[in-house]
Amino acid sequence: MPSTDLAPNCCAPARGHAAAPASTAQRTTRGRGRVDGMTLLPGGEFLMGGDDGVGYPLDGEGPVRPVRLTPFHLDIHAVTNDQFAAFAADTGYRTEAEQFGWSFVFAGFLPAALRRGARRPERTPWWCAVPEAAWHRPEGPGSGLDQRGDHPVVHVSWHDAQANCDWSGKRLPTEAEWEYAARGGLVGARYPWGDELDAADDYQCNIWRGSFPGKNTAADGYRGTAPVDAFQPNGFGLYNMCGNVWEWCADWWSTDHGAPPLVDPRGPGSGSGRVIRGGSHMCHDSYCFRYRVAARSANTPDSSSGHTGFRCALSLDTSAV
Repeated sequence: MPSTDLAPNCCAPARGHAAAPASTAQRTTRGRGRVDGMTLLPGGEFLMGGDDGVGYPLDGEGPVRPVRLTPFHLDIHAVTNDQFAAFAADTGYRTEAEQFGWSFVFAGFLPAALRRGARRPERTPWWCAVPEAAWHRPEGPGSGLDQRGDHPVVHVSWHDAQANCDWSGKRLPTEAEWEYAARGGLVGARYPWGDELDAADDYQCNIWRGSFPGKNTAADGYRGTAPVDAFQPNGFGLYNMCGNVWEWCADWWSTDHGAPPLVDPRGPGSGSGRVIRGGSHMCHDSYCFRYRVAARSANTPDSSSGHTGFRCALSLDTSAV
């Protein structure tokens, strides 16, 4: 039976429904959303979901269904560290990772002193709960953002992403908007660029290359995050819609997609997790073949990790040039 319960997740570690600290942000805002750095997507009808047999039954990728969308704007790439820094400086915002005092970091990125004795999720022991890990300290104490200003911000919860959108006068994309955008105008393709993952040595996305979790060859050029405009954009001019970092969507998680006709669907009114889309640099088809445009997952809205970020959307009636 379709459910709004959070599906078992090997991709994104959950904080565990901890009580969220009260935000200390000053509620300043830029006002109406600006469309610089965004592209206008025409909307219309597209086929959402997948049934090619490679998905996970509990994820609810299918059935393939027609969905109609109103035109909207979407960031051409994920929000960067530099962009998030401007938001934090303007508002005094402290992310949930900063307030909780820790976030999840991939063990392979940590020195032995931090790995040793770190709390690890039972199902995903390659993640370590690292004290002081946050968006500006992505690997915890001693780390920083040098040479990563144009990389996607990570260690941001759904609440953090929403706060950034509020400040910029924008919003998170719905799951339907995200998938429509990721498809780039292609019908039924597995990836934003077609059905084949790579063409010879021409890599199309930043995912785990090698054997997970022991060896990442970084054949695509990156062991961790890549710049937000790395690789070729899709047919809509959007970068990294698959791989690099998971992206938060507005919707609560559900496997009940509703009855047709589906027009601008927004998911259920409540739930235990928010949808994340696109996969990340941590994805490998041996355990998480979710870097496909139809693939979906979710996490609790207070959770954060070193492979989850977001991009902003904007409705036409709220845009400003």
